[in-house]
This record gives sequence, structure tokens and C-alpha cells, in this order.
Amino acid sequence: MARLIINGTPRDIEVDPDTPLLWVIREQIGLTGTKYGCGVAACGACTIHIDGVATRSCVLPVSAVEPDQQITTIEGLSPDGSHPVQQAWLALDVPQCGYCQAGMIMAAAGLLMQNPNPADEDINAEITNICRCGTYNRVRAAIKLAAKAGEATQRG
Repeated sequence: MARLIINGTPRDIEVDPDTPLLWVIREQIGLTGTKYGCGVAACGACTIHIDGVATRSCVLPVSAVEPDQQITTIEGLSPDGSHPVQQAWLALDVPQCGYCQAGMIMAAAGLLMQNPNPADEDINAEITNICRCGTYNRVRAAIKLAAKAGEATQRG
């Protein structure tokens, strides 16, 4: 039995402790926004937040998550789509096929929580997700737009 807090909701789940968190989120909880891409934590499609830190869930065993840790998926980032990163993604038409976008958005939101005004070098270092369609320039532009929106929100 694992006790997890996913998107603010505590859940008790019967699961093998070695099961990757990704499969618990997708198959047992039914939140399918978090994607399976590579299974080796290289592509970033499975990115979620654990206590606000972007984490790749495909290799993280559910037993590594403490019962009081907060897990946030793309569905919980902002259910109404109003998060600055989501708004920037829409404004700049970032997605092409869209498969990697949930992981990209979660990675970008995690970056902005740690570094509200990242330089290109910071973005390159932190956003290592793979996009087969090559939307990296739009991703970078959206992160910068979201950072500006966050600054405006903080200034009030």
C-alpha cells in the first residue's frame, strides 16, 4: 500500500513498491496527461513535480515518494489553464504534435519556480526534454514570456 498526495488529493493505492510512479499516475489514478516516452528518464515526457521540483516519473519507484510529499501532474498545475507557462505556450503556439508538451510545461514551470528570470544558458541547462518536432526555439520564447508574466504578477 502506498499513500500519495496527487494534485492535492490524498490517495491510498495498492501497488508494488517498485512500480514507477508514472504507471501509478496513468494506470491507477487515471491521469493520462503525463506521458511515457523513453522509460529511462532521458526524454522528459514523464515530468511531474514533487514538492515543486521537476522530476521524471518513469524511473522513480513509488516507494521513493514519502507520504507527505506533494505530487503535481500537468492536470494539477492549473486545472483552468491559467498558469503563466500554459498561457505562454498558447500565446506562442508552442506545440506541434504535442506529445512532449506536458513534460515540457512541467519542466518549464519547475525552472521558473527555482529561477524566475532565467537566461538562455539557464533554460538550456534545465530544459533537457526531447521534442521530436524541434520546437525548442518556441519553448525558450514561451519560458521567457511566462517569466515576464510572472514578474508582472509579482509586481501587482
